[in-house]
Amino acid sequence: MTLSTFFKTLADVFDGDLDIERIARKELQSQTGAYDMDHPGGALPAPLQEVMRLPDAHPVCADILDIAFNWAPPETSSDPLYQKDSTFKSHVELLGPDGLIKSDIVRIGLYGMLSHLEYGLRTHPAEEIFIMLAGDCLWKRGDAPYSLLTVNGRSHHPSYLPHATKTQSNAFMSVYVWHGDLSTNQYVYSGRPPKN
Repeated sequence: MTLSTFFKTLADVFDGDLDIERIARKELQSQTGAYDMDHPGGALPAPLQEVMRLPDAHPVCADILDIAFNWAPPETSSDPLYQKDSTFKSHVELLGPDGLIKSDIVRIGLYGMLSHLEYGLRTHPAEEIFIMLAGDCLWKRGDAPYSLLTVNGRSHHPSYLPHATKTQSNAFMSVYVWHGDLSTNQYVYSGRPPKN
């Protein structure tokens, strides 16, 4: 499968009514041509592969598993706490300033997290949405308590809305989009939210 074919398949995940989903779909569908995928891929951890093979996983997970992406923890911030709390995450930016394909309109990537972990509160200027592809996790938005999202669930974060992620017994895989200010200069990671 070529990357442009995969992008067209991934575009179908963005079937919601929000502008950010329409923009993501358009950007993915507009990619044409062949792209060099001949690079050493960082391995996707086994627990993420397992959850992506479950019967309730989104069908696009099979395509993701067939592509040798270079999986690594995200490098959104140089903050030591952020880096420490990112070692259990797997990420690849598909479109964006640091993506396989350069874009100044969106950041679109794949993002997974292992079980029994917490990725604390963060804020950034870009509007963001995560769409769950496999597994489940708890999402915190603003002052609201954590709520469980499963496959096809969405966590939408307007600009600067604090949000956090916590896994229970399952790992999860998702696709995310940033739109608006794509810079990471104002990305702030505050660590785990206080327990209520």
